Amino acid sequence: MTPDLVTATTMSTTTGLGKTASLTSQAYVTFLAGDGDYVKGVVGLVKGLRKVKSACPLVVAILPDVPEEHRRMLVAQGCIVREIEPVYPPENQTQFAMPYYVINYSKLRIWEFVEYHKMIYLDGDIQVYDNIDHLFDMPNGYFYAVMDCFCEKTWSHTPQYKIGYCQQCPNKVQWPAELGPKPAFYFNAGMFVYEPNLSIYDDLLKTLKITPPTPFAEQDFLNMFFRKIYKPIPPVYNLVLALMWRHPENIELDKVKVVHYCAAGSKPWRYTGKEANMDREDIKMLVKKWWNIYNDESLDYKRIDISIADSDTDKIMVALAEAGGVSFITSIAAPSAA
Repeated sequence: MTPDLVTATTMSTTTGLGKTASLTSQAYVTFLAGDGDYVKGVVGLVKGLRKVKSACPLVVAILPDVPEEHRRMLVAQGCIVREIEPVYPPENQTQFAMPYYVINYSKLRIWEFVEYHKMIYLDGDIQVYDNIDHLFDMPNGYFYAVMDCFCEKTWSHTPQYKIGYCQQCPNKVQWPAELGPKPAFYFNAGMFVYEPNLSIYDDLLKTLKITPPTPFAEQDFLNMFFRKIYKPIPPVYNLVLALMWRHPENIELDKVKVVHYCAAGSKPWRYTGKEANMDREDIKMLVKKWWNIYNDESLDYKRIDISIADSDTDKIMVALAEAGGVSFITSIAAPSAA
């Protein structure tokens, strides 16, 4: 069965994309923990959003262990920095595919950000290469994300991996009837569109307390929790790099809007080219493309002077910033990511 993907064409005919996005009700959001180098990814992300002229800010949900130096760096780049408390899984949930997954449950805090009507979550190792603000205008009441791939070795514990079945190419290997119902669509949680809601947030935490342990931590948990309202969107909105060699027939690189540098060795700020598949020319091109944005000083955030603000929105945002209400001011030169 072909996945029921929500396409750009579908969105334009059913959601009225001509509608202007409200700067006060929509935002991008990412997550940052610790004192490591992921802050570079977030800086690159906000500059990327600015390059594609996004009309919405980037909120960075940070844990208390993010150092002051990194916080200042993010504010200087126009991010809205918001500290959150960690969310820990139950004590029986400590065995994950990757040890650091344990802290990722703290992402659940972003459902508390109810000052925004709708948000797009992006991991810090993601870059946006084309404007995706239109995703905010998709119908409410659903959880939108890109389907993941079952071909990686981290899936070796599953029947999908063992028989070679993948939802990215469901007709290549048929799901055998003796294994029961076909697996539900499973999304990658590095990028998703959602609606903050305190009631849902409370349900997420209550459900987490009684959920059996799973290898992929919060990604498995979110897939389980939102399975009834999940709507797949095309992989151009979250290109997990492994798809380029696992399912090249599904990828048109020149049309990709969002790249997820999550393959081993692919983080641009750590890239050496020595890991498996990292010496590919298309990977080198994507790493270079990320660095071009990160190093582009013209994309650095430029704080505006209230004396020259020429719109009521600019003046309000400047006044709020000076009062400590927000750490973000909209650029008056053009719609800005932050």
